[in-house]
Amino acid sequence: MKNQLIEAVQKLKEKGITKPQIGIVLGTGLGNLIEEIDIQVEIEYKNIPHFPLSTVETHSGKLIYGDISGKKVLAMQGRFHYYEGYSMKQITFPVRVMKQSGIKYLLLSNAAGSMNPRIRKGSLMLIDDHINLLPDNPLRGSNLDEQGPRFPDMSEPYSPQLNEKLEKIADEENITLHKGVYAAVAGPNLETRAEYRYLRGMGADVVGMSTVPEVIVANHCGLPCAAISVVTDECDPDNLAKVNIEEIIETANKAQAKLTKLFVGLVKQRT
Repeated sequence: MKNQLIEAVQKLKEKGITKPQIGIVLGTGLGNLIEEIDIQVEIEYKNIPHFPLSTVETHSGKLIYGDISGKKVLAMQGRFHYYEGYSMKQITFPVRVMKQSGIKYLLLSNAAGSMNPRIRKGSLMLIDDHINLLPDNPLRGSNLDEQGPRFPDMSEPYSPQLNEKLEKIADEENITLHKGVYAAVAGPNLETRAEYRYLRGMGADVVGMSTVPEVIVANHCGLPCAAISVVTDECDPDNLAKVNIEEIIETANKAQAKLTKLFVGLVKQRT
């Protein structure tokens, strides 16, 4: 892993990615924030040593480097998922690369289904905590001591400081921003009625298939992070409709403007 990181970071430097300040991971149907970036470098994942390739149709598979209001951002236009067949270490490798490249904090987004009747389709939820139901952990195996401790603390997986700023921006922009717990499952199938009841009963507000592995690694290597879910469907087990993936993507697309305002607003604030 150490040598792979060195090779990947060196490739980014050769391409002109030298001083990124902020890392961004964009989930399903949420790639339009790229339009806010004054792009300087654009690299396809296949041209970065040891990067996996995104196999999800709605994920572009590019690393974007440029400016937002004078701040250097490094954005993943498309992420990786366990259901694609990748290991947790492969899924989270880009987070370590971004950290080694110099980013100071990480912003993540995802599409999620809501079990909480107060959090409706098309709304945004700031992730305050999570429940990890994925069958593997990116920290399993030999610890990278130079990156972080063997047993990293997860009492505050999402930065309270970043979350507070995002909530303030939401108030200023008149954007409804719910706050709650995200449950991560393996996928790719969606959940049964009984599973939605189980997830809600254990304290989850929304459910998705990503984000948590990246957050675990970010915490391991001392990288503050914040994450927002775009609620793309409602998962009421007593009134469960068949899910249309095209509709999920369409809902995510409609919510992009609000998400972009929040992330861009935070980038502008941070030094």
